[in-house]
Amino acid sequence: MTESSNYTRLYTRTVVDHFWNPRNMGSMDEPSGVGRAINRACSDVVRLFIKVEDGVITASQFQAQGCVACVAAASMTTELVVGRPVDEGEVQKSEVIEALGGLPEKKVECSLIAPNALREALADYTARQEG
Repeated sequence: MTESSNYTRLYTRTVVDHFWNPRNMGSMDEPSGVGRAINRACSDVVRLFIKVEDGVITASQFQAQGCVACVAAASMTTELVVGRPVDEGEVQKSEVIEALGGLPEKKVECSLIAPNALREALADYTARQEG
């Protein structure tokens, strides 16, 4: 049995796809905002970058160290946030889970890390605008 088929028993195809083929992974040159969040229970970490132009999030990238659900949720979060006005930029956990086609109950907490990092990136962007 392949490693990939083991994952498909626990996760949807969308989750597995975002884990094996993460979208927008990497750092960003000259981001408009940067956020970092950690799950202290399991030590998963997400660092999320946003680029904002004319009040709209035009790009997002992430770096993650974590489980399948953490990486997939970070990948999906970057896709969900692009095109949103900054003041509507927060992505809710329920949006991520729905877009991924669901997560095992014990992995739902892992999907919070990326939206929390995004919230921090939005706060960083706002602070840079005020400063």
